[in-house]
Amino acid sequence: MGVQVVLLISYMLIFAAALMLVAFGGMFSERSGVINIGLEGIMVVGGFFGIVTLNGLVSAGAPAFIIIIVTILAAIAAGMVYSLLLAVVCINFKADQTLVGTAMNLLATAVAIMFAKKISGGDATTIAYVKENFVFKIGLMELNIFLIIGIVVLIAAIIVLYKLKFGLRLRSCGENPSAADAVGINVTKYRYFGVLISGALAGLGALAYILPTSSYWNSTTGVAGFGFLALAVMIFGQWKPVRIAVISLIFSFFMSLSYVYSGLFNAAFDIILGPSVGVTPELFRMIPYIASLILLAFTSKKSRAPKAEGIPYDKGSR
Repeated sequence: MGVQVVLLISYMLIFAAALMLVAFGGMFSERSGVINIGLEGIMVVGGFFGIVTLNGLVSAGAPAFIIIIVTILAAIAAGMVYSLLLAVVCINFKADQTLVGTAMNLLATAVAIMFAKKISGGDATTIAYVKENFVFKIGLMELNIFLIIGIVVLIAAIIVLYKLKFGLRLRSCGENPSAADAVGINVTKYRYFGVLISGALAGLGALAYILPTSSYWNSTTGVAGFGFLALAVMIFGQWKPVRIAVISLIFSFFMSLSYVYSGLFNAAFDIILGPSVGVTPELFRMIPYIASLILLAFTSKKSRAPKAEGIPYDKGSR
């Protein structure tokens, strides 16, 4: 029983850190006034280039510290570069943000598959990697460095949004860009900042999701809707860092059950759950998505989203 609980907590912290990082990315973008539906695609691109960089460094025999830093920076950089597509098309050319984000999600998977096949020299879309540099154990519990990074980002997000001038200006661009512009704030610049921060955190969150749980990644399946789940977490969290962190923990609990449910229920209730009785890991992995649909249906009317999110700002109409 104790081992199963430890495993449950370990997986819960893994998924919570990843969900929180990606949801924070969406939060910064939408706080600036730009809806980032493309989080899923940014995760795929950031995760892919992060893993490729990781494999290259391991093959070159780089020190563990260099492997960790450069891999993380590569994922962040890839996420930021890909998020520029959203920024340029939606901020400068005022395109529909939802449509652009959807297109980015579709494009990212195609890009990842294409490069994966080129790297493998054939039709293989699965990339193997070594994760040992990113995980560590405390007793029976396996943790990873992304949990520490997630806590640091949580504290930083609170300070940036509510204690610094930058955060106040960013939020003003998402609430009332005309008023922000009137007092000399460059709305375009701050919306770019919001989207770029979003790309950086989504790329980082991709590594936090992909690396700790497995030793290979299939570019065909991407991140299996994790970016969309992070969007739901952001909405339930009301675009506020602490609430997002709490909701991330709740959602990650159900995702974690898919890995330990059999042993946990057997040890706790002497119940054997498995395919023979129609219970599979996929059943528990569905729960967060089903819950998000139900919760959104009942709570969306009470959501207090930034008032100007999704609305292109035209300085001439001020």
